[in-house]
Amino acid sequence: MLNFNFYNPTHIVFGKDTLDQLNSLVPADAKVLITYGGGSVNRFGTLDKVIQNLPGRTIFQFGGIEPNPQYNTLMKAVQIAKDENVDFLLAVGGGSVMDGTKFIALASRYEGDCLDLLTPEFDLAPVDSAIPMGTVVTLPATGSEMNNGAVISHKNLKVPVFSMFTFPKFSILDPTLTFTLPTTQVANGIIDTFIHTVEQYVTYPVDARFQDRTAEGILKTLIEIGKTTIEEPTNYDARANLVWCATMALNGLIGAGVPQDWTTHMIGHEITAMFGVDHAKTLAILQPAIWEVRKEQKRAKLIQYAERVWDITECDEDLKIELGIQKTRAFFEELGVKTHLSDYDITEEKIEDLILALKNNNRTALSETGDLTLEISREILKKAL
Repeated sequence: MLNFNFYNPTHIVFGKDTLDQLNSLVPADAKVLITYGGGSVNRFGTLDKVIQNLPGRTIFQFGGIEPNPQYNTLMKAVQIAKDENVDFLLAVGGGSVMDGTKFIALASRYEGDCLDLLTPEFDLAPVDSAIPMGTVVTLPATGSEMNNGAVISHKNLKVPVFSMFTFPKFSILDPTLTFTLPTTQVANGIIDTFIHTVEQYVTYPVDARFQDRTAEGILKTLIEIGKTTIEEPTNYDARANLVWCATMALNGLIGAGVPQDWTTHMIGHEITAMFGVDHAKTLAILQPAIWEVRKEQKRAKLIQYAERVWDITECDEDLKIELGIQKTRAFFEELGVKTHLSDYDITEEKIEDLILALKNNNRTALSETGDLTLEISREILKKAL
């Protein structure tokens, strides 16, 4: 097992009717800026419930945070926070709203050029404080409710933002708040959680048994409840398991002491930026192709994945790998998500545009071993057609 530091201070409040606890979680004298995305939190009454549970606070609102939160949009919220001396932020929504709110928290206290907060090399943002924030999760997917990372879009780039000051103080996870999600967003959330997990699991062995078994538990749970929670959106138990899996997949626990890949995300970000394909759908396109191309580099863990997650045992190792990849693709397709670039009208001629974008964004040495070159990325993208 590799050396690691693990720190996670976020208070999780999980279950039905947990919005009632909001009043005890937000400081009584706070000036609160509530952030959200589109109109769904208004249409389904979530925003009203949030405000009702914050009596006595001065409340401001900022809506319209995009699915890939844009720097220029977020800077408008930063201006409100500064002008009104906001001292608490409350993100009501999914990963994009939470990510955007983390940036707002940092930028509102930063005296320099806020572009400095975007850190392409995954460095910590150059800050010594941030406005404290909490979250009310309405879309299980990114795990942003229990980590300190965010992804912000600026000038057709998706850039990470990390700070030790952007762990949410608390996150409310009421699965019933996700019942009204469109089917495609639920499927996206399942796949995003699945890929978060395998990015930290299907690498190479370091005898991290707890991390491996926990990752396998997340993956098997998603396989068990994925189709059910799409077909039965008000099935509380199925949705509760998805919500908790999404949180646990990216709160640092299964990634502690193990090598991590993130190739799927790095290439996927370029597809989203260039063609507007949903983030999770890019992951479903790329992951089977990456494993096909990198099967020798990931051989031991792909065999373990096939055996432990898909219960494939009665065949030779090469066939285990192939069947594991096939079953993964079939699982994504079963959720209603297509898994080839051609399904999204992305042709072979566009691959060179993506390779140029990877080069320009310094994504030229990807993978857990740093040996995934642009030429290998090209091979992956061709395999994904």
